[in-house]
Amino acid sequence: MKKLIPLCLLSVSVSAVELSGNVGYATEYHYRGILQNSESFSAGVDLDAGGFNMGVWTADVGDGAEVDVYSSYTWEVGDLAVSAGMTGYYYTGDFDETYEEVNLGLDYKFLSVEHSMGTWDGEEGMDYDFTAITTNYEAFYATYGIFGKEFSGDYVEVGYGTTFKGIDMGVAYITTDGSDSFIATLGRVF
Repeated sequence: MKKLIPLCLLSVSVSAVELSGNVGYATEYHYRGILQNSESFSAGVDLDAGGFNMGVWTADVGDGAEVDVYSSYTWEVGDLAVSAGMTGYYYTGDFDETYEEVNLGLDYKFLSVEHSMGTWDGEEGMDYDFTAITTNYEAFYATYGIFGKEFSGDYVEVGYGTTFKGIDMGVAYITTDGSDSFIATLGRVF
């Protein structure tokens, strides 16, 4: 699974291509329950073409930046959506080493399941997987995620998100390994 990126080697023939950007701020940046920075600004750009999506997203992680490059394809049948894709997590500075993953997802109405299989280039290199289940009710959500293989740990996140005058706002509570965090986020998609 070494060097899954570049991800852009797909040819898509569709009539509608949509380009969007986003900016955001979080009082704490957590990813999969793990604290990345005490506060963080982020920005990204996405291209959607039918079921195909690709993008780049970056966030401040204190000692440099995290730069994510990703692509996926989603098949939809009624209320069921199945997705497959790849993500690379790259870092400037000394914050962390490269992670590269294959991502699978399944969404049905208010329930989502994701599973990722990846490699981490740090130290001797390690293989890991990550599985999460998320349930949504109106603007509320709850997620349980767990790592496997050579990584371990789990977390619970519950939150609420809404949009007011084009600004996305959210609050969340995350608990992992006895550590609790309350987070507020602001964002804008354009």
